[in-house]
Amino acid sequence: MDNVLEQLPAAIKQAHERIIGERVVAKEEKILSLYEKETQVLVRGKAGARVEFGNTLLLVENLQGLIVDWELFKEMAPSDTRLVKPSLERIKAELGVAKGLGTDRGFASKANEKYLEEEGIYNGMFPKGVGALKERMKEEPFRAMQTRRSQTEGRIGIFKNVYYGESGVAKGYEHRKQAVIWAVLTHNLAVMAGL
Repeated sequence: MDNVLEQLPAAIKQAHERIIGERVVAKEEKILSLYEKETQVLVRGKAGARVEFGNTLLLVENLQGLIVDWELFKEMAPSDTRLVKPSLERIKAELGVAKGLGTDRGFASKANEKYLEEEGIYNGMFPKGVGALKERMKEEPFRAMQTRRSQTEGRIGIFKNVYYGESGVAKGYEHRKQAVIWAVLTHNLAVMAGL
């Protein structure tokens, strides 16, 4: 209760600036949640959910559907293109190898293509250009990775709704992070049981 009361003057000022004054409030000054300081604005750009509030979660799966890397971002997550190298480095450190990477076009960049080539990792990233996509679709490994990747949206939904479930409303970043750890473990055990 004290936490909310302490923020109330700033929240009233913010509401006055935005609603009555129709002025933009600086990002650093915005109160997005009276209860969750680590809440971020997630611009989705999708119909019905252009903006969401919470923390960005990166999930990386192998071909069998096991989650081999994940990260819950406390602060605003970097762009998708900047997530590739750190994720692959974590995977190589934990598993010793990364043979290929299939992603949507948001992860594709010249720097990532160069990194994959230098590391000897197959580039299955969805290219940004239509011409490049037509060429890549001639490659069987690329088609297989993209077919597997197309299942990811459904798997993310299952992960959120079945394994993570009500944990998504856990109070505080550390509690949400702990919930992700348990959800990844439970998900992976279920996938291994099905193999």
